[in-house]
Amino acid sequence: MATVYLSLGSNLGDKEENLQRAIRNIEKRIGKIISQSAFYHTEPWGFESRNTFVNAAIGIDTLWAPEEVLLRLRDIEREMGRLCKSSGGKYADRIIDLDILLYDDLIYESPTLSIPHPLMRERKFVLEPLAEIAPDLIHPVWHQSIRELLALLTEE
Repeated sequence: MATVYLSLGSNLGDKEENLQRAIRNIEKRIGKIISQSAFYHTEPWGFESRNTFVNAAIGIDTLWAPEEVLLRLRDIEREMGRLCKSSGGKYADRIIDLDILLYDDLIYESPTLSIPHPLMRERKFVLEPLAEIAPDLIHPVWHQSIRELLALLTEE
């Protein structure tokens, strides 16, 4: 059993319902939800949009390997109407965005997946909800707690 932390976001349609639907599907297909943050209303990051986001973080216990978790997350996104992922720094509005942030203390790199998520340290909309549910969790690369990473980000 592995503990995995995920980031969820939506800025189209009924954003809170989109997150709730994704959470229900994650629990059915990936693993038991052990923690869930509040929903955070945030501005778009990395692109211009009139649509604000709703973001959250969840912790789950799963038996699936990282690549299988990723495949199942992509299936959920696709079924909810997201047809393509952002790539090359080109972001766009989306009905749902599901990202693996941490998978136990694993450091993993493949052509399709990087764990820990390589941009999480730069994103308040990721760290703030994660700090709510796992403030003392130590990042396996930066060797700082999520609370410390959030404090560093908010100081800038």
